[in-house]
Amino acid sequence: MRALLRRLRRLRRLPAHVPLARLRRLLSRVSLPPRTLRGQLTAGLVVLLALACLTVGVTTAFALEGFLVGRIDQQLSASGGKFAASLEHEATPDGDNRPDTRGQSKGTFGARLLRGTTTQAAVVRNEGDSKVRLSADDRRALAELPVDGDGHTLRLSALGHYRLAAVKGDDGDVLITGLPLRPVEETVHRLEWVESAVFGVALIVTGILAALWVRLSLRPLRRVTSTAANVAERPLASGDVAMPDPVPVTDPRTEVGQVGTALNRMLGHVGNALERRQASEERLRHFAADASHELRTPVANIRGHAELALRHKGPVPGEVRRALDRIQSESERMSRLVDDLLLLARIDAGRALDRGPVDLTRLVLDATDDARAAGPGHRWLLDLPEEAVTMTGDEHRLHQAVGNLLANARAHTPSGTRVTVRLTADGDDIRLSVADDGPGIPEELQPEIFGRFVRADISRSRAAGSTGLGLAIVYAVVSAHGGTVGVESAPGRTVFTMTLPASLPGNHGAEDGGGEP
Repeated sequence: MRALLRRLRRLRRLPAHVPLARLRRLLSRVSLPPRTLRGQLTAGLVVLLALACLTVGVTTAFALEGFLVGRIDQQLSASGGKFAASLEHEATPDGDNRPDTRGQSKGTFGARLLRGTTTQAAVVRNEGDSKVRLSADDRRALAELPVDGDGHTLRLSALGHYRLAAVKGDDGDVLITGLPLRPVEETVHRLEWVESAVFGVALIVTGILAALWVRLSLRPLRRVTSTAANVAERPLASGDVAMPDPVPVTDPRTEVGQVGTALNRMLGHVGNALERRQASEERLRHFAADASHELRTPVANIRGHAELALRHKGPVPGEVRRALDRIQSESERMSRLVDDLLLLARIDAGRALDRGPVDLTRLVLDATDDARAAGPGHRWLLDLPEEAVTMTGDEHRLHQAVGNLLANARAHTPSGTRVTVRLTADGDDIRLSVADDGPGIPEELQPEIFGRFVRADISRSRAAGSTGLGLAIVYAVVSAHGGTVGVESAPGRTVFTMTLPASLPGNHGAEDGGGEP
């Protein structure tokens, strides 16, 4: 306790201009407080108990020291300064002329001062009285001691700490009597050691028991955390989402019980919202699939009648022929739109993929040849690995996705644009990128470029027949294969990147998935 108090006194004398680097080193040695609630509660209990122990220890140490010093003052008052008085000598000294040590305890100090000068100084020992050699500082301190008969603490260089009392003698001198404080210091130190040991064991035991108690008390909160983490890990954006079981609430009057009740209520609201969202998606998906399927027959009939009318050998007015040409063109575009919508509906239903080996190298070569034939004004470059890249998936849908990327680059860039198709394999990941040096995609359009019916502005105007679903099909096909697709675009450089796994994940690709619904 005394060591701690001495350190605190030294800190109070710490200069204000402590170097900043030294202060940082001191702060770096201080451990950070625990971040978890369990650790904070445990640490708080231990810290509070430590403060209480420190308060009790300091209080008892000071109280005991004050009590023992008071007893010494009583002994000094009861002694009446006999030992110091025995140091007085008359003008004609008696026979033995020695201090009277009878009834004096060991270590009793006596001194005689005449006109501020110490003439005699002795201490009681086992073998009798003994003269004491006082230093100049000791003599000066004794001369400054108040002559009031009260006890004062003074450290003598040859004897240590003493409790001294000064009174006036018969010869106009000053008589000083003192008792040693060593027994008091030893008793207080022993008390400090005992308290330190007892408080240390109490803190350790309390810390262990507090950690167990806090862990047991926070068990309901851990269930709340586990349930919340379970919900956070579930994909809530689309699909059928099964909400976890509600948190068991033992006592709704507690804070943890209130949190659990609020979480259960929130889970109920979220579950209802997800069920409604799922039902709405299912209705929209079925509507798109049914509408697309039903539209295929009338659209095919319109195309057939338009082609039949155009084959008529008789004279046909020019306005009628132009109208028939437009009917045929728009019916072809409507047919592609219906096919694309039907494909997206099937993919959304999770039953549009076949499973089989796919040679991506051959697929990229074929798709690039098709794009080169459709856009001879562009510069088509290939960057393929030496070995063939293969994966498991739906070859027809992958060919359609790659073809859509190349058609997008061809349709939305001017003639003379360089388009580079790069295929790489890195472990279980396969990357296919299509880069062009065209005008780029507007920045505000990039976050939703893979949405359905999303079109670029006039700087990347679509060619005739575009449905606005090409990149949406790319995104759906790649996602159904367990991959990702992204875009990076700036004026002069646009890169679409497909990342695919080497094998088709999950249960996608029932072999009948690509058939008619």
